[in-house]
Amino acid sequence: MDDPILTIEEREAINSGRWFSSLSPSLRHDILRCAYVKRYKDDGLIVARGDPPEEWVACAKGAVRVSSTSISGKQITLTYIEPGIWFGDVALFDGDRRTHDAYAHGDTTILCVARADFHKILATHVELYDAILLLHARRIRQLYGLVEDLNTLPLRARLAKQLLHLVRSYGIPSLSDGDEVRIGLQLAQEELAQLLGASRQRVNQELKAMEREDTIRIEPGGLVVRNRKALLRITETDH
Repeated sequence: MDDPILTIEEREAINSGRWFSSLSPSLRHDILRCAYVKRYKDDGLIVARGDPPEEWVACAKGAVRVSSTSISGKQITLTYIEPGIWFGDVALFDGDRRTHDAYAHGDTTILCVARADFHKILATHVELYDAILLLHARRIRQLYGLVEDLNTLPLRARLAKQLLHLVRSYGIPSLSDGDEVRIGLQLAQEELAQLLGASRQRVNQELKAMEREDTIRIEPGGLVVRNRKALLRITETDH
Protein backbone atom coordinates (compact mmCIF):
# COMPACT_ATOMS: atom_id res chain seq x y z
CA MET A 1 0.00 0.00 0.00
CA ASP A 2 1.47 3.36 -1.08
CA ASP A 3 0.89 6.72 0.56
CA PRO A 4 2.60 9.81 -0.86
CA ILE A 5 3.37 11.61 2.39
CA LEU A 6 5.34 10.71 5.51
CA THR A 7 3.73 11.47 8.86
CA ILE A 8 5.46 14.00 11.12
CA GLU A 9 6.86 11.13 13.25
CA GLU A 10 8.12 9.24 10.18
CA ARG A 11 9.79 12.33 8.73
CA GLU A 12 11.43 12.99 12.11
CA ALA A 13 12.76 9.41 12.17
CA ILE A 14 14.38 9.96 8.76
CA ASN A 15 15.71 13.46 9.47
CA SER A 16 17.15 12.58 12.87
CA GLY A 17 18.95 9.44 11.65
CA ARG A 18 22.62 9.68 12.63
CA TRP A 19 23.87 9.22 9.06
CA PHE A 20 21.21 11.19 7.16
CA SER A 21 21.39 14.17 9.53
CA SER A 22 25.14 14.49 8.80
CA LEU A 23 24.50 15.19 5.09
CA SER A 24 24.41 18.73 3.68
CA PRO A 25 20.96 20.38 3.50
CA SER A 26 21.03 20.44 -0.32
CA LEU A 27 21.80 16.70 -0.52
CA ARG A 28 19.08 15.85 2.00
CA HIS A 29 16.65 18.01 0.02
CA ASP A 30 17.45 16.27 -3.28
CA ILE A 31 17.09 12.79 -1.72
CA LEU A 32 13.71 13.62 -0.14
CA ARG A 33 12.48 15.43 -3.27
CA CYS A 34 12.58 12.27 -5.39
CA ALA A 35 11.77 9.75 -2.63
CA TYR A 36 8.41 7.99 -2.43
CA VAL A 37 6.63 6.25 0.44
CA LYS A 38 5.49 2.63 0.77
CA ARG A 39 3.55 1.19 3.69
CA TYR A 40 3.35 -2.48 4.67
CA LYS A 41 1.34 -4.52 7.11
CA ASP A 42 3.12 -7.02 9.41
CA ASP A 43 5.01 -9.70 7.47
CA GLY A 44 4.55 -7.95 4.12
CA LEU A 45 7.34 -8.81 1.66
CA ILE A 46 9.42 -5.72 0.83
CA VAL A 47 12.25 -7.35 -1.14
CA ALA A 48 12.82 -10.98 -2.14
CA ARG A 49 16.17 -12.70 -2.47
CA GLY A 50 17.14 -12.72 -6.15
CA ASP A 51 15.25 -9.51 -6.98
CA PRO A 52 17.12 -7.03 -9.20
CA PRO A 53 18.26 -3.85 -7.38
CA GLU A 54 15.57 -1.27 -8.07
CA GLU A 55 15.52 0.98 -5.00
CA TRP A 56 17.54 2.56 -2.22
CA VAL A 57 15.48 2.33 0.95
CA ALA A 58 15.18 3.85 4.43
CA CYS A 59 13.01 2.57 7.26
CA ALA A 60 10.73 5.36 8.53
CA LYS A 61 8.49 3.44 10.95
CA GLY A 62 8.35 -0.07 12.43
CA ALA A 63 11.17 -2.41 11.43
CA VAL A 64 12.46 -4.31 8.41
CA ARG A 65 13.27 -7.96 9.17
CA VAL A 66 16.16 -9.23 7.04
CA SER A 67 16.16 -13.00 6.72
CA SER A 68 17.36 -15.98 4.72
CA THR A 69 16.00 -19.49 4.31
CA SER A 70 17.95 -22.55 5.46
CA ILE A 71 18.32 -25.71 3.36
CA SER A 72 15.52 -27.29 5.41
CA GLY A 73 13.23 -24.38 4.47
CA LYS A 74 13.31 -22.64 7.86
CA GLN A 75 13.39 -18.85 7.81
CA ILE A 76 16.30 -17.41 9.80
CA THR A 77 16.23 -13.78 10.97
CA LEU A 78 19.61 -12.07 10.58
CA THR A 79 18.86 -8.53 11.70
CA TYR A 80 16.19 -5.85 12.13
CA ILE A 81 16.58 -2.50 10.40
CA GLU A 82 15.25 0.29 12.57
CA PRO A 83 13.76 3.71 11.69
CA GLY A 84 16.34 6.14 10.30
CA ILE A 85 18.54 3.43 8.75
CA TRP A 86 19.17 3.31 4.98
CA PHE A 87 19.87 0.06 3.11
CA GLY A 88 19.98 -1.47 -0.37
CA ASP A 89 22.84 0.70 -1.64
CA VAL A 90 25.32 -2.20 -2.00
CA ALA A 91 23.22 -3.85 -4.73
CA LEU A 92 22.79 -0.49 -6.49
CA PHE A 93 26.58 -0.16 -6.69
CA ASP A 94 27.53 -3.69 -7.76
CA GLY A 95 24.37 -4.40 -9.79
CA ASP A 96 23.97 -7.90 -8.34
CA ARG A 97 20.62 -9.27 -7.22
CA ARG A 98 19.36 -8.94 -3.65
CA THR A 99 21.02 -11.43 -1.30
CA HIS A 100 18.29 -11.66 1.37
CA ASP A 101 14.55 -11.38 1.91
CA ALA A 102 13.21 -8.28 3.68
CA TYR A 103 9.83 -8.28 5.45
CA ALA A 104 7.87 -5.70 7.41
CA HIS A 105 7.92 -6.42 11.16
CA GLY A 106 4.75 -4.82 12.47
CA ASP A 107 3.17 -1.95 10.53
CA THR A 108 6.14 -0.54 8.63
CA THR A 109 6.78 2.51 6.47
CA ILE A 110 9.72 2.75 4.10
CA LEU A 111 11.05 5.63 2.03
CA CYS A 112 12.39 4.66 -1.42
CA VAL A 113 14.63 6.25 -4.03
CA ALA A 114 14.53 4.65 -7.50
CA ARG A 115 17.83 3.37 -8.92
CA ALA A 116 17.93 5.96 -11.70
CA ASP A 117 17.35 8.80 -9.23
CA PHE A 118 19.99 7.39 -6.87
CA HIS A 119 22.60 7.55 -9.66
CA LYS A 120 21.46 11.06 -10.66
CA ILE A 121 21.95 12.24 -7.06
CA LEU A 122 25.41 10.63 -7.01
CA ALA A 123 26.30 12.50 -10.20
CA THR A 124 25.09 15.81 -8.73
CA HIS A 125 26.48 15.42 -5.19
CA VAL A 126 30.00 14.00 -4.99
CA GLU A 127 29.52 14.30 -1.22
CA LEU A 128 27.24 11.23 -1.34
CA TYR A 129 30.15 8.96 -2.37
CA ASP A 130 32.08 9.85 0.79
CA ALA A 131 28.93 9.58 2.92
CA ILE A 132 28.11 6.09 1.61
CA LEU A 133 31.74 5.05 2.09
CA LEU A 134 31.37 6.10 5.74
CA LEU A 135 28.10 4.14 5.97
CA HIS A 136 29.83 1.01 4.62
CA ALA A 137 32.78 1.47 6.99
CA ARG A 138 30.36 1.56 9.95
CA ARG A 139 28.61 -1.58 8.73
CA ILE A 140 31.94 -3.42 8.34
CA ARG A 141 32.97 -2.46 11.88
CA GLN A 142 29.61 -3.67 13.22
CA LEU A 143 29.92 -6.91 11.26
CA TYR A 144 33.41 -7.66 12.60
CA GLY A 145 32.17 -6.80 16.09
CA LEU A 146 29.29 -9.28 15.75
CA VAL A 147 31.62 -12.04 14.50
CA GLU A 148 34.03 -11.33 17.37
CA ASP A 149 31.20 -11.39 19.96
CA LEU A 150 29.86 -14.66 18.55
CA ASN A 151 33.28 -16.26 18.96
CA THR A 152 34.42 -14.72 22.25
CA LEU A 153 31.40 -13.81 24.42
CA PRO A 154 29.10 -16.18 26.29
CA LEU A 155 25.41 -16.09 25.38
CA ARG A 156 24.52 -14.08 28.51
CA ALA A 157 26.80 -11.18 27.47
CA ARG A 158 25.60 -11.29 23.84
CA LEU A 159 21.99 -11.23 25.02
CA ALA A 160 22.68 -8.24 27.30
CA LYS A 161 24.31 -6.40 24.38
CA GLN A 162 21.33 -7.15 22.13
CA LEU A 163 18.85 -5.94 24.77
CA LEU A 164 20.80 -2.68 25.20
CA HIS A 165 20.75 -2.17 21.42
CA LEU A 166 16.98 -2.77 21.34
CA VAL A 167 16.51 -0.28 24.20
CA ARG A 168 18.47 2.37 22.25
CA SER A 169 16.49 1.73 19.06
CA TYR A 170 13.01 0.93 20.37
CA GLY A 171 12.98 1.94 24.03
CA ILE A 172 9.76 3.43 25.44
CA PRO A 173 10.34 5.00 28.90
CA SER A 174 7.89 3.93 31.60
CA LEU A 175 5.66 6.72 32.90
CA SER A 176 5.31 5.05 36.31
CA ASP A 177 9.00 4.16 36.84
CA GLY A 178 11.73 6.37 35.39
CA ASP A 179 14.29 3.53 35.41
CA GLU A 180 12.17 1.09 33.41
CA VAL A 181 12.19 0.99 29.61
CA ARG A 182 9.88 -1.16 27.49
CA ILE A 183 11.29 -2.56 24.25
CA GLY A 184 8.75 -1.42 21.67
CA LEU A 185 9.80 -3.97 19.03
CA GLN A 186 7.65 -7.10 19.46
CA LEU A 187 10.07 -10.04 19.31
CA ALA A 188 9.23 -13.67 19.98
CA GLN A 189 11.93 -15.53 21.93
CA GLU A 190 12.59 -17.63 18.83
CA GLU A 191 13.34 -14.44 16.85
CA LEU A 192 15.62 -13.13 19.60
CA ALA A 193 17.40 -16.50 19.67
CA GLN A 194 18.01 -16.35 15.90
CA LEU A 195 19.65 -12.93 16.24
CA LEU A 196 22.04 -14.44 18.79
CA GLY A 197 22.74 -17.70 16.96
CA ALA A 198 21.41 -19.71 19.90
CA SER A 199 18.50 -22.02 20.74
CA ARG A 200 15.23 -20.60 22.07
CA GLN A 201 15.58 -22.78 25.19
CA ARG A 202 19.00 -21.33 26.11
CA VAL A 203 17.85 -17.76 25.49
CA ASN A 204 14.75 -18.43 27.63
CA GLN A 205 16.97 -19.69 30.49
CA GLU A 206 19.14 -16.54 30.34
CA LEU A 207 16.09 -14.24 30.22
CA LYS A 208 14.59 -15.97 33.27
CA ALA A 209 17.90 -15.63 35.14
CA MET A 210 17.97 -11.89 34.31
CA GLU A 211 14.37 -11.61 35.50
CA ARG A 212 15.25 -13.27 38.83
CA GLU A 213 18.04 -10.70 39.22
CA ASP A 214 15.51 -7.86 38.64
CA THR A 215 17.40 -6.76 35.51
CA ILE A 216 14.43 -7.31 33.17
CA ARG A 217 10.76 -8.23 33.36
CA ILE A 218 9.15 -10.66 30.93
CA GLU A 219 5.59 -9.71 30.01
CA PRO A 220 3.12 -11.22 27.50
CA GLY A 221 3.56 -8.13 25.30
CA GLY A 222 7.37 -8.19 25.34
CA LEU A 223 10.34 -7.27 27.51
CA VAL A 224 10.83 -4.45 30.01
CA VAL A 225 14.39 -3.52 30.96
CA ARG A 226 14.45 -2.60 34.66
CA ASN A 227 18.18 -2.01 35.15
CA ARG A 228 20.27 -0.86 32.18
CA LYS A 229 23.40 -0.52 34.32
CA ALA A 230 23.15 -4.19 35.27
CA LEU A 231 22.93 -5.15 31.58
CA LEU A 232 26.00 -3.01 30.86
CA ARG A 233 27.91 -4.72 33.68
CA ILE A 234 27.06 -8.12 32.17
CA THR A 235 28.53 -7.07 28.79
CA GLU A 236 31.72 -5.83 30.49
CA THR A 237 32.33 -8.68 32.95
CA ASP A 238 30.93 -11.85 31.32
CA HIS A 239 33.94 -12.71 29.16
